[in-house]
Amino acid sequence: MRWDVENGGTKYGLAAALIVCLMCLPASASAWRAWNNHEVLPVSEGVWEVVNRVGSGAQDYWCGIGDFAIRALRTKATQRIYIWQEIGPSVNRPGRKSVQFSMTPRPGSDTNTRYSLSVKVRGDNINAATARNYCYDRRDDLFFPFN
Repeated sequence: MRWDVENGGTKYGLAAALIVCLMCLPASASAWRAWNNHEVLPVSEGVWEVVNRVGSGAQDYWCGIGDFAIRALRTKATQRIYIWQEIGPSVNRPGRKSVQFSMTPRPGSDTNTRYSLSVKVRGDNINAATARNYCYDRRDDLFFPFN
């Protein structure tokens, strides 16, 4: 009987120590994950980057930032989202690519409306609802792992 009490006490003590250690990990190490599982990380005040995954296309980056803007930042659906820095090396994840976005245009960037979706032109923009809709375009894709 005594062995069971001590053994149970050891288990609970180890579990409590593990929980305390996990709580002490830095919160900044974790990224916000969009619906399509792309990481969204802060770059500077008001600028966030969406980090690529294997096979990422323009719609994946826009889905990530649109989902982040609506769910995390609680922006209005009509809020314009601008490409701050076109696709290039990630600031937070070395060796990977990312696109940086902002809710305000970068000074001097061309913000004219374009007819195709791209992540290669600084200043390109769409509203948050349209960006988030790109998350739902892939629901019927058999190879998309989040159906």
